[in-house]
Amino acid sequence: MLIVRQFSLRFQGVPAYLEAPKQDDIGVTCCYYSRILQFVKIIYYYKIHYILLYNRPMHLTLQQIKLFEAVFRLSSYTRAAEELYLTQPAVSLQIKRMEAQMELPLFERVGKKVFPTAAGKALYPPSTEILRQVNNLIIQVKELKGEVKGALNLSVVTTAEYFMPHLLGRFLQNYSEVEPKLKFTNRAQLLERLTNNEDDFVVMGRIPDGDGLTAYPFLENVLVVVAPPHHPLANKKNVQLKSLTKERFLQREKGSGTRLVFDVLLKKHKLQIEPYMELGSSEAIKQAVMAELGLAILSLHSLSLERDAGKLTVLDVKGFPIKRRWYAVHLKNKTLSLVAKTFLEFILAEGKELQK
Repeated sequence: MLIVRQFSLRFQGVPAYLEAPKQDDIGVTCCYYSRILQFVKIIYYYKIHYILLYNRPMHLTLQQIKLFEAVFRLSSYTRAAEELYLTQPAVSLQIKRMEAQMELPLFERVGKKVFPTAAGKALYPPSTEILRQVNNLIIQVKELKGEVKGALNLSVVTTAEYFMPHLLGRFLQNYSEVEPKLKFTNRAQLLERLTNNEDDFVVMGRIPDGDGLTAYPFLENVLVVVAPPHHPLANKKNVQLKSLTKERFLQREKGSGTRLVFDVLLKKHKLQIEPYMELGSSEAIKQAVMAELGLAILSLHSLSLERDAGKLTVLDVKGFPIKRRWYAVHLKNKTLSLVAKTFLEFILAEGKELQK
């Protein structure tokens, strides 16, 4: 009878543990009012409306969960909107609808910054798990159908911008239903995206330390010293590395993979070069060298047009060229979609062909 009574009370909207005592006993009555007080505290401190305890279902959509996850991760409505190709008001509206259903605020604004509330922090882990499971389901369905189509998310260091679009273009000629999203960024942001598992895989020239990654070398990365064609060192052979310390040098920002390689080489020979200018991309450095602002270290992949046009020359410097490799990298134990696996196999095969 007690079980039946508790069940009926739940459907009437009264939590079973608040059922009034039937015995005329002081201890039992105090216990009852203690429970009432506890219930009131829950309502007051957590601002939970009483109706939430009626077992009323919430109807959250996958789109809302995806938007919530993006706003939480990026700490910005605007950046979340940009990532998901929506307007900022549309993102705000969906978050407000989520908050209305939960009757709890998920984010708060402090100045121009967005911070998650306690409810937002509690909702984030299950939200990411839901999205992960849905993504795995989509992957499994497509693999069962054998369909190479759908999203392909890649992030690439800016130095690789001279060959990755060409590889992707050739791939899309065979798989026209693939929807690629190619993001070029610096090494620091790339590592952040890698850690957060935001892409199918990333492309970089130097793998970070640690055992939590899987890396596939697929293409040689040759670094050389470049100069304007009429530079005094242009026609000299076996230029000493020390000679470069007397030249104006253009370098990438700190944290760049190319700069790290050059810094290691200088340290090995106990040399130091103070950058004349720091620039944020290989293309900017290349243009600066052609404008005769100084020398630089660049990947040979980025120089073919300028060398053929006689606008740049590669110097014969001792210790150069530095031969490294390009890697496709993702988190260990990550399940790649059929699209990502097919593209990975494609660039591994193309890399071998290019190096023959």
